[in-house]
Amino acid sequence: MWNETKELIKLGLPMAVTQFFIMAMGFLDTAMAGNYASVDLAGVALGGNILWPVFMLVSGLNMALTPMSAQLRGEGRIAAIGPLVRQGLWLALIASVITVAIMLNARPIFSLFNVDAEAAEIGVRYLDAAAWGIPPILMYVTLRYVCEGLGHTLEPMIIVGTTLIVNGVLNYMFIYGKFGLPEMGGEGCGWATAISMWVEFILILGLLSRPWLRETELASRFEWLHFENLISILKVGLPIGVTIFLEMAVFSVVGFLVGSLGVTALAAHSIAGNINWATFVIPMSLGSAISIRIGFFVGARDFKHAMRIAKLSFQISLGYAMLTSLVLISGRHVITGLYSNDPVVLQLAASLLIIVAIYQIVDCPQATMVGALRGYKDTRIPAIYSFVGYWVLALPLGLVLGYGYIGEPMGVYGFWLGLGLGLFVVSLLAGRRLYLTSQDDERILKFAQI
Repeated sequence: MWNETKELIKLGLPMAVTQFFIMAMGFLDTAMAGNYASVDLAGVALGGNILWPVFMLVSGLNMALTPMSAQLRGEGRIAAIGPLVRQGLWLALIASVITVAIMLNARPIFSLFNVDAEAAEIGVRYLDAAAWGIPPILMYVTLRYVCEGLGHTLEPMIIVGTTLIVNGVLNYMFIYGKFGLPEMGGEGCGWATAISMWVEFILILGLLSRPWLRETELASRFEWLHFENLISILKVGLPIGVTIFLEMAVFSVVGFLVGSLGVTALAAHSIAGNINWATFVIPMSLGSAISIRIGFFVGARDFKHAMRIAKLSFQISLGYAMLTSLVLISGRHVITGLYSNDPVVLQLAASLLIIVAIYQIVDCPQATMVGALRGYKDTRIPAIYSFVGYWVLALPLGLVLGYGYIGEPMGVYGFWLGLGLGLFVVSLLAGRRLYLTSQDDERILKFAQI
């Protein structure tokens, strides 16, 4: 399978770098706000607890375009991709209206969880600013998913890399009030984020002239809403969006609950969460690359090759997880030191990284297995698994352990232990589902007709 490994690297490496660039933007927001003031770090984290789960839900709807484009490419029906993408752009515009409405009315959510008032006010201002970038970023990710489904992952990487530089400069200007701008603190991260989102959209429009994208006939005509194609996208994409939302939303709810423990606990939790997402980039990108490869071979009706790719993905992700765990445990004090200059926050965050390190052993494989299932368009059942694992198991257990409803309160440690158990269950269920789907030609063909 060395040839297939090289193909996965060719597809997955630019996607991983893209995700690292995206994570780097989050790191810049967190680190620059944290070095400005701990309360600004907490406020940006609170705003992100609303922004990113909602964003991933609505952007996940169009993530269906990646396996759908890959399967159509495998069938040799490139021109059939354009009509799907046009409906995806309509879906992005509709979703942006909903997302902006939620972001502009976030204050009651902060009040509900009784988080620190000063941090909550910064979170509200951060969201008010970032909302201006939602429509362009949702249209950007729609086009990006199609590019990736067509096997072109390098171009989105270059676009996001360029935007990372823009975001860093804008953060410096808006947070610290440079070049004649007012000093905004955490709110400045929101304005930098919004402008960066517009930059990404403008840059990806330049790809419409590329021959490989013109073959889809995306820009050949204008179309109003076409419900048949829209429903086809939603059948695959809605469970994807729900799956991602359920995972991110449980982290957000935990973030709000930890916020009631104080700014120190919230800041440490935010650092641990940011590092966890950074380590998640590789298996998540591998899962995306695998969904493209499996989708292509499903379209070409080579189910045996698709099954071999699924097995390979598990082996690679498990090896990566073990290596990552060792790095996190051995380097936890150095890594957390990049995020803050508060010694109390750093000590708590370094302790949390031990739990995060163990967390990798189940988190990384499940990411690639869920990605493989997306390649088969098998997305509904994994969404149910996520609901059970995160919301039926992880969150209640985190509450019991964190607040000490049984035994001594474990604080933020208890919430992370609850998340680990829930994820363990999701990983087991996803592995079983992938094993069954990859060996069932009838099921694969049924999903391919969606």
